[in-house]
Amino acid sequence: MKRLILGCLLQLVLSTAFAQKSTTVRVDKIWDNGTHAAFTSLIKYKGRFYCSFREGYSHIFDENGKAEGKVRILESRNGKKWHSVACFGSEGTDLRDPKLSITPDGRLMVTIGGSVYRDRKHVKSIPMVCFSQDGRNYTAPQPIEISREARTTHDWVWRVTWNGDTGYGVSYSGAKPDTLSLLRTSDGVHYDLVAEMPIAGFPNETTIRFLPDGRMMQMVRRDGADAQGYWGVSQPPYTSWEWKPMGFRIGGQDFITLENGKLILATRTYFNRGHCKTALFRGTAEGDWEEIYVLPSDGDTSYPGLLVEGKEVWVSYYASTAQPGKAAIYLAKVPLSLFLE
Repeated sequence: MKRLILGCLLQLVLSTAFAQKSTTVRVDKIWDNGTHAAFTSLIKYKGRFYCSFREGYSHIFDENGKAEGKVRILESRNGKKWHSVACFGSEGTDLRDPKLSITPDGRLMVTIGGSVYRDRKHVKSIPMVCFSQDGRNYTAPQPIEISREARTTHDWVWRVTWNGDTGYGVSYSGAKPDTLSLLRTSDGVHYDLVAEMPIAGFPNETTIRFLPDGRMMQMVRRDGADAQGYWGVSQPPYTSWEWKPMGFRIGGQDFITLENGKLILATRTYFNRGHCKTALFRGTAEGDWEEIYVLPSDGDTSYPGLLVEGKEVWVSYYASTAQPGKAAIYLAKVPLSLFLE
């Protein structure tokens, strides 16, 4: 009986503590027009906030079997009210995962995966890019040019991170299922090979970030073998890597580095089979992670964007709605202190 009472008290304390903690997090739906809106990115540019994502009939195909998702970009002055400033597509191509960055010359850059389907079969990938001088008007998406030694017919440069005057991105391809290609660019259009990185287990989506001492970090999604995420760290010139498994599966991940060297990770989690969530973690450059918060989410979810704004961490992400096959875009504002404890 005493054990039962103590157990109930402990559960009450934990529940109360979680409830108090959860009240500090605010989540708002910032876009829902009845489509499948997904794969976000978030950035602050020239004093305003921008959120990009793919918009389509479903995760891939429309009601006629075509895959022609478009890129939509939202703008906000204060992170509270958002409105659409751009929506563009490419006939015959599914534009996916638009990722935002700022070039050394001050342009807003959108890196996009271009997927081509025939009879519902994926036949080609064309990495693409476009630019804006003001956050509202964008150049037409143009193909990224990858040097011959790294180029295939199924390349996907999933995200580009700038470090000084050089941008770095990782390309993955079904033609090389156990190898990633680390690329560099000076203009966002032309990319040269830095290193081939052999990783078993179909490595794919990769986020790159840098530490103040110049070390590059990579977080790699894997969908084969044990499907654990992989964590890599390298010194310049980034040709030799130390890898370790993360201990859990990730998807659509983003992470950022704080001034004190600590890391914040947002990713899809797979702990409850059939009911994926988008969760937040804090971590270290050594690749140690601790789950901090699970955002309101379920099913088809994740692909977050991360931004530190004042004393908050802003997290854009998508999650399924009550309408089957549809998803909406959300923005969570989380106290930065949760990641510094």
